Amino acid sequence: MRWWVRLLASALALAATAASAQPAIIFELGGKFDKSFGQAAWQGAERWKKETGKPYLEYEIQNVAQREQAARRFAQRGANPIVGVGFPQASAIEAVARDYPQLQFAIVDMVVSLPNVQSFVFREHEGAFLVGALAALASKTGTVGFVGGQDIPLVRKVLCGYEQGARWARPQVKTVYAMTGTTNAAWTDPARGAELTKAQAAQGADVIFAAAGTTGLGVLQAAKDLGILGVGVDSNQNGLHPGSILTSMLKRTDVAVYQAFQGVKPGVTALGLKEGALDLAFDEHNARLVTPAMRARVDAAKADIMAGSLKVIDFTVANACR
Repeated sequence: MRWWVRLLASALALAATAASAQPAIIFELGGKFDKSFGQAAWQGAERWKKETGKPYLEYEIQNVAQREQAARRFAQRGANPIVGVGFPQASAIEAVARDYPQLQFAIVDMVVSLPNVQSFVFREHEGAFLVGALAALASKTGTVGFVGGQDIPLVRKVLCGYEQGARWARPQVKTVYAMTGTTNAAWTDPARGAELTKAQAAQGADVIFAAAGTTGLGVLQAAKDLGILGVGVDSNQNGLHPGSILTSMLKRTDVAVYQAFQGVKPGVTALGLKEGALDLAFDEHNARLVTPAMRARVDAAKADIMAGSLKVIDFTVANACR
C-alpha cells in the first residue's frame, strides 16, 4: 500500500473516531439531582441529548480522589469533550487535559489556561445584585441575611453583589451573613445551613439568601419553619417551599454545559445577565410575594446593568465591596 493511501486511511479512521466520540460530564459532590448547581448542569446535558438524539457519558463523584480518576477514565475511552462541573475539578481537568492534548475539555466556575480547555465563568455579582434589591424591598424588618457555602472569593463575590443590590434598593438596609465553612464539605451540610439561618433570624433577618449548594436546602427549610423568606440559588428552587421562597437566582450552568457539548472553544467564556446565563425566577410559586412595583424596580436594575449604566463591583477584581 502506498504511503499516501495509508495516510488517508489513518486520517479517515481518526475522523471516524472523533465523529463517534461521546461527550462526558463529571458532576461534583452533591450530584446531578442536588436541586441546585449540579442539576442545572445536568439539564444542559439533557437538552443537548434531546436536540441531537445522541448519548453522553456521566459520572457523579463520591470523593475528591474520583475527580481526576473520572476525567482520566473518560479520556482513555476517547470521550470528547470532557466537562468538569465546579471549581474543585479544575486541577483534575488541567492534569488530564495536559496528558490528552488531542481531546477537548471544559471547566465550569474556574479558569484552566490550556489550549484545549474552555473555561466558563459567571458574573454572579450581577444576579446577586438583583437578589439583594428584591430582598431589601421585601423585608419588613430592614435586615436581610446571607448564608454562603465555602468561604472563597467566588462566594464573597455573590455576597458583595447581594449587599450592593440591597443598599441600592434600600440605603439603610442591614445585611448579616455567615459562611458555612472553609472546605468543600461546606457545600453539603443542610443541618449547618439551618443553624445559620436560625442565628440570622434571631438578628432580625427576615429574608435570607442561600448561596451554598445543598447546604442551602437546610436554609430554605429553616426559613419556611421560621415563617420568614428564603432565596434559592442556581436552579429554580421556588417550588421547594411555595410561598416561602422569595425567588431563586438562576445561575445557568446548563448554558455552559450545552455550549461545551456543542463544541469547545478554548479560552475564557464569561456569562452574565446579557448572555441570559443569570436571572431571577418568577413563577406561580412566588407570584404573591413579589408585587408589580417590586418587579418593576428589579427589572429596571437589570436593564441598567445590562446597558452598563449601573456598575456592580466584582469582589474578585476589586478585592473589596465598598
